[in-house]
Amino acid sequence: MDMKKRITLELRNRSPTEIAELVLDNSRSADGEVEGLTDAFTELEFLSMVNVGLSSLAKLPSLPKLHKLELSDNNLSASLETLSEKCPNLTYLNLSGNKIKELSNVEALQNLKSLQSLDLFNCEITSLEDYRESVFELLPQVTYLDGFDQEDNEAPDSEADDEDEDGEDGAGPTGDYDDDDDEEEDEDGSEGGEVGLSFQVNRANQDDDEDEDDYAEEEEEEDKAGVQGQKRKRDVDDEGEDDDDDDDDD
Repeated sequence: MDMKKRITLELRNRSPTEIAELVLDNSRSADGEVEGLTDAFTELEFLSMVNVGLSSLAKLPSLPKLHKLELSDNNLSASLETLSEKCPNLTYLNLSGNKIKELSNVEALQNLKSLQSLDLFNCEITSLEDYRESVFELLPQVTYLDGFDQEDNEAPDSEADDEDEDGEDGAGPTGDYDDDDDEEEDEDGSEGGEVGLSFQVNRANQDDDEDEDDYAEEEEEEDKAGVQGQKRKRDVDDEGEDDDDDDDDD
């Protein structure tokens, strides 16, 4: 896909002024120039054009808010002075895998006063004697070259920092989540405790009701037994009276 079509696709019916990040990696530039980008991208802060066949930056539009520019795996060797003219606020520039051979090619970046990180990995310039010392001397504003500072301290990982911030500001700390914890909380936690208490109260009430029912049944049985006893006694007395009557008749 050529670069113009890719830009149209990435816009998704939005205005260029609404775009802060634009990734055009692996699209193709027909003549080695930047195509489809215009001065209308006034809010663009991050631009990635990795492996698009660029050999010149002469047609790069003015991007005053651009801070991060990815240009690795292209054919750039010169015209880097355009960057300080068009993107004066760059803080990160990746030129790895390009055809940069001499310090004179890099000298054009001296006017990028805000540049903090520069990547020239896999460029021929890295084979020069005292390459790192020379670049740091030529570009004193640069803190990290190819991912390391002058004392060989590695540059912080911006993505990792973002994840840490998300972890602090997000819903809570990340980590393994055990379903058993939920079950224990349901049994022992405040809500689970309330449910358990209600259950115990209801169970106690049921036990009381059962005791009352048992007591009522016992009383009823005792009443029935008493009635039957009284009936038996009455029957015996009646039989006795009948015997007395028989004796009188004799």
